Amino acid sequence: MATPESILEFWLDDVGQKGWYDSSPDLDRTIRERFGGAWAQAAQGAFSLWLTYPSGALAYLILTDQFPRNMFRDEAKAFSTDKVALAAAKCAIDKGWDLKIDEPARQFFYLPLMHSENLADQDRCVRLMLTRMPETGKSNLLHAKVHREVIRRFGRFPYRNAALSRTSTAPETNFVEAGGYGAVLRELSA
Repeated sequence: MATPESILEFWLDDVGQKGWYDSSPDLDRTIRERFGGAWAQAAQGAFSLWLTYPSGALAYLILTDQFPRNMFRDEAKAFSTDKVALAAAKCAIDKGWDLKIDEPARQFFYLPLMHSENLADQDRCVRLMLTRMPETGKSNLLHAKVHREVIRRFGRFPYRNAALSRTSTAPETNFVEAGGYGAVLRELSA
C-alpha cells in the first residue's frame, strides 16, 4: 500500500533531482511496479485525505501528475489524471501549501499548471516559478516559458497528438518535425 511517505521517500530521496526528468525504462518500470496500483486508485477518486495537508498534497501531485508520465510514456493514460492533479495543485497553491515545501520539491505543485493546455494556467506557472522558486527555479522557469510558448502558438501540445489520437494540423506537424519542444527551448535560451 502506497503512502504519502513512501511516495515522497522514493521520489525525493531515492530518485532525487537528477533522476526526475530522465527517460529511463528501468525507472518507468519501477514506478509502474511500486505505484501503479496506487495511481489506479487515485484515478478512481481515492486518497482525498492526502489533500488535507501539504506533504500529502505533494505526494498526491507526484502520484497523479508525474508518475503517469513515467508509467505510461507515449500513451494517452500518461495524461489521464492531469485534471485531478491540476485541481489539487490549484487548491494547494491557494492555501499556500507549496510554500511549506522546500525547493526543489516545491516545483511539483506547479508542474500540473505547466502540463495544462490552458494559457491562463501556463501564465500562472511562469509567475509561480519566477516568484516562488528563487533558489532552484531558473531551469524550471525556462521550461515553464517554453511550455507557455507552445500553448500560445498551438493551444495544445502537438507532441501529445499521436498518444491522444488527435489529428495534427500542418503547422503542428512542421513544428514537431523541426524539433518541437527542443527548438523552442533553444530559441528561448538564446
